Amino acid sequence: MQLEIRPDPAEVGRARKWARSRLAGSGIGADEALAETLVLLVSELVTNAVVHTGCPAVLRLSLPCCAGEGAGECTVRLEVADSSDRAPVPRCPGDDATGGRGLALVDGLADRWGWTVEGPGKRIWCELDRCARPRVEAVECGSAAGRASGPLPEPAVAYQEPTYEGLAYEAV
Repeated sequence: MQLEIRPDPAEVGRARKWARSRLAGSGIGADEALAETLVLLVSELVTNAVVHTGCPAVLRLSLPCCAGEGAGECTVRLEVADSSDRAPVPRCPGDDATGGRGLALVDGLADRWGWTVEGPGKRIWCELDRCARPRVEAVECGSAAGRASGPLPEPAVAYQEPTYEGLAYEAV
């Protein structure tokens, strides 16, 4: 399943609605914590694509049928692909900043996440395990290396563990 995203902030709300509409047939109840976490991750990754790239993007969801036997064991995958060569860069915003916390949220809420080079752009992805126990992490804000910008390196980096200095949060 995929949704074309225009470089317009109004697309974020449309992406959330689209993701919610896809949950019903997947066996993931709208009242499950997984559903709300998924919608929050959609919101964060689509916002990043719209705000930081200025390019159209494609939102993809892989929602395996989680109903029936073994319903507690499924992995949901969310991907946002865009044509920008700007790497995702975790930031450490000050207390008064109104943005810059999206990748920290993704890191805290997703079971796995990363990014890869795709053609002239990139694909940012995250996965949620339905049966996973809640993660509790303290994360510290980090290095100047994590704030570098510029074209994506070759070969593609599948995942780099982000570091954050002075930022602590808990995902339950």
